[in-house]
Amino acid sequence: MKKLSIFTLLILSCSLVVQAQRPATTTEYNANTRFEQIGAALPTPNTFRTAAGSPGRDYWQQKADYDIKAELDDSKQSITATEKITYTNNAPEELRYLWLQLDQNLFAKGSMGSSIGQSAINPANGASFNTLGNMTGANAKDYGYKISAVKDALGKDLKYTINETMMRIDLPTPLTKGMAFTLQVDWKFNIVDLKGSGARSGYELFPKDGNVLYEIAQWFPRMAVYDDVNGWQHKQFLGQGEFTLPFGDYKVALTVPNDMVVGATGELQNAKDVLTTTQIKRWEQAKNTKSPIAIVTQEEAEAAEKGKPTGKKTWVYAAKNVRDFAFAASRKFIWDAMQVDVEGKKVWAMSLYPKEANPLWGQYSTRVVAHTLTSYSKRSVAYPYPVAYSVHGSVGGMEYPMMSFNGARPEADGTYSEGTKNFLISVVIHEVGHNFFPMIVNSDERQWSWMDEGLNTFLECLASQEWDRNFPVGGIEPQAITGYMKIDAAKQNPIMSSSDNILPGTFGPNAYSKPATGLNILRESVMGRELFDYAFKEYSRRWAFKHPTPADFFRTMEDASGVDLDWFWKGWFYSVEPADQAIANVEWYSIDSQDPSKLKAAAKADADAKAQTLSNIRNKTDIKETVVEADPTMKDFYNTYDRYAVTDADKKKYEQYLSTLSEDDKKLIEEGKNFYVVNLKNKGGLIMPIIIQMQFEDGTKEDVRIPAEIWRLNDKEVKKTLVTTKKVAKFKLDPYHEIPDIDTSDNAFPKEPEQPTKFQAFKQRSFGSGGSNPMQEALKNKPAGTQTSGDKK
Repeated sequence: MKKLSIFTLLILSCSLVVQAQRPATTTEYNANTRFEQIGAALPTPNTFRTAAGSPGRDYWQQKADYDIKAELDDSKQSITATEKITYTNNAPEELRYLWLQLDQNLFAKGSMGSSIGQSAINPANGASFNTLGNMTGANAKDYGYKISAVKDALGKDLKYTINETMMRIDLPTPLTKGMAFTLQVDWKFNIVDLKGSGARSGYELFPKDGNVLYEIAQWFPRMAVYDDVNGWQHKQFLGQGEFTLPFGDYKVALTVPNDMVVGATGELQNAKDVLTTTQIKRWEQAKNTKSPIAIVTQEEAEAAEKGKPTGKKTWVYAAKNVRDFAFAASRKFIWDAMQVDVEGKKVWAMSLYPKEANPLWGQYSTRVVAHTLTSYSKRSVAYPYPVAYSVHGSVGGMEYPMMSFNGARPEADGTYSEGTKNFLISVVIHEVGHNFFPMIVNSDERQWSWMDEGLNTFLECLASQEWDRNFPVGGIEPQAITGYMKIDAAKQNPIMSSSDNILPGTFGPNAYSKPATGLNILRESVMGRELFDYAFKEYSRRWAFKHPTPADFFRTMEDASGVDLDWFWKGWFYSVEPADQAIANVEWYSIDSQDPSKLKAAAKADADAKAQTLSNIRNKTDIKETVVEADPTMKDFYNTYDRYAVTDADKKKYEQYLSTLSEDDKKLIEEGKNFYVVNLKNKGGLIMPIIIQMQFEDGTKEDVRIPAEIWRLNDKEVKKTLVTTKKVAKFKLDPYHEIPDIDTSDNAFPKEPEQPTKFQAFKQRSFGSGGSNPMQEALKNKPAGTQTSGDKK
């Protein structure tokens, strides 16, 4: 821009030269640290994992195949089983021992997981007998695995050592690359009572009819992961950090009372042995419908509840290339299903639920499963498995390959609140969505909860918005995370914290909401949807059925988009700094045209405005006549001189000035642009893009988006000159709530008035119960003979 020296300050009474976009000078900044490459924080690339974030030419992973035969004892709530594991070593080094996970040992009396839990007694509040029983061990049952045998393929005993929730099996000879080893483990355990335990797996007793619903997972000794990053991942299972498992093929035979319905990971291999002819016909019918078909009806489930088993049935399931196996069993189960087209492939969407879950589950569960599969497939990889289940029980929400356990139960009268309905939809989307992360893109949950929970929460919110435009989605909106980001930094963990080390009460925002919100900020405000969606899908494609790390995600997102995001990973994932931007002040400039008519007209208007003082206004009436008004001889030249008139000398001087300007310079003057220098501060420390909305005097608006890199030379304060034709009435930061600004009181210039604190005026305060839900109220007030969706059928 030329002729910057002709800028004249109109608002501030000081003379200075404006140089647009020059960074503010200060010695107190660390912007270079924030914008330098992430470097040593990520592992060095190698032939296993490349600098681009993809698997390298020498990438390898182990394989574990299972053949399990198990029996469920409904009278004792226990499982007895034998499993054969065939473990294939694809690592370049030999293995002298194997590690298995014994997750049920978490519930054993005196386990490490129970011992490290903090506890206290508050004398003022007292303590329940249940609490005291838990502390003394009086309530402890005989939980945990009872291992009866560990043998090789020839039936010879193998030496093994149990260390809490891990078991090391010593191999008779080293297992070299390409070799497979088969071992057999015989075991049993008592199933955890879900009531009050908060477990991810167990049983629920329905006292009214005396029947039990089983949601069974982490139920068999499972191979730990051995990889190029950690070697053996054998961190103890302490309850919070979840699971890390290798892929393999499964064949599982589940023997249960013959009146139970079983759903499990994989495909049912012997439907004709366990289903009636009528149920098989319904199964076939469900392949070609757009709505779920009941394979086992509510009437059939209610009949089973009242009967007694006359024997046993064995349900056989098989699954290929999965990392885990879970199942559910109950005589209470209603079973509905439909097939959904997922990118040209037919996939079963199914639900299992007791009558207590209706009518809510019958209307929504399976349809939500189908929607989740199509939504997630579009954004990651096409769902590769043949089926996806949603199972209702008292496990609030948990995920396994092709299986998910979900909560949300209506009231006893069949009505439900809007919150219960929305929770059902969101929890089904979330848990079914976990089929993609981490069941397919197989990250290490024991170490990095955010790699599955955060990515999945992000996709859950997108799928929820596609389900219902008005669905209440808060898990990815920046303003929803500000409450967490406001708390004391000492009470937060960086996202890049080990799962079991996240502080109490912060696991949800740390592992779910904050990473999901970060991805949304990348998609909407940093990268844009097109670049983000492509890179995210590429990450999913690269690491499907493999074991990615955070570095693989970070590198792929940059590699596939061409956007340098190291500053974002540092700020959002490695620190706990909050976002807090502010408009410190705005300076308004325009070009001095040197036009005498404009200059003198402006000077006259300014003088007239300044003359409107209270004294001058009152003097017009209080001073009846001045000396000069009374005696005209007191007037001279200056009493009639118009100092604001344009003279010939003024015009000549202006013409001489114009002759020195180019046509471009003259055009710039004629346009009458406004130059606003906006002084912005980064008070919180977290680097974010800047979004400024200019609200003009004529009521129109214009948004200005400035990339985060504007902070690269000074991370505390920057200035930005905005050029407009119209006059700006107000500047506003972040008008669409794109960044989690913890203090928005300084986001407008001129500053917006604060809102008053509301209080309630009353004559007499009354306190009542929570009342009924709206559906119950509608049922009370409905005309006779009508029906609502809450009525039981």
